[in-house]
Amino acid sequence: MTKGELKAMAALAADLAVKAGAILRRGFNHVRWIDYKGRINPVTDYDLKAERFITRKISAAYPDHEILAEEAGAGGRGSEFRWIIDPLDGTVNYAHGFPVYCVSIALEYFGEVVAGAVYDPERDELFRSARGTRALLNGRPITVSPETRLERALLATGFAYDIGTARRNNLGLFARMARRAQAIRRPGSAALDLCWLACGRIDGFWELKLHPWDTAAAALIVANAGGKVTRINGKPFSIFDADVLASNGRIHGTMQRVLTRR
Repeated sequence: MTKGELKAMAALAADLAVKAGAILRRGFNHVRWIDYKGRINPVTDYDLKAERFITRKISAAYPDHEILAEEAGAGGRGSEFRWIIDPLDGTVNYAHGFPVYCVSIALEYFGEVVAGAVYDPERDELFRSARGTRALLNGRPITVSPETRLERALLATGFAYDIGTARRNNLGLFARMARRAQAIRRPGSAALDLCWLACGRIDGFWELKLHPWDTAAAALIVANAGGKVTRINGKPFSIFDADVLASNGRIHGTMQRVLTRR
């Protein structure tokens, strides 16, 4: 893959994220139906509309590429390229008219995420980056915060859909971290949490039981904004790992010690 090819594909990811976001924005507060993939795991008609739009455009431009999308699953085989798509991250928010949601599109090349775009329709904010480039917000470079003390840090986290039934959930970690950090927020979109970390609005983030489409684009954006992304135990992070710990790098070790304390 040449630099020119990467630039073109990264531009396509950003363009499709914005256009799919416009579809979501038009449908906000106008959801016609909601189905459930689990007890509290919804999908709306606009999840599907946005995903169909993105996948059709990618398949038209790159018919041999693989696609992994939240609603449709995996498609295509044998390509060194794979697009990883979350057409609506924050579906519960969206279904309730709570204006925190986004579109996330990432591109893998031989298993490495090389481009990513996350678009927030409500604030008209496009976060993007590619391998070897700075992370950008609406075209301007962004960087993580300089905060060095956990007690002055604003953190974010989230809770899996099986919180009411699973023995392993995030409640204990939340309570533990709430005693140490300045404050914790739970916005409801992991991709936006990570992007807000990348631009310095929050200082750290952790979550359990995530999926590749939740983190693929945003983890790259954090890394290219100067942040650090690992697993909660400090091991190297893969988008196929279910847990993630991300920070500005300066409070990473402290967060890890709090979360892994026995």
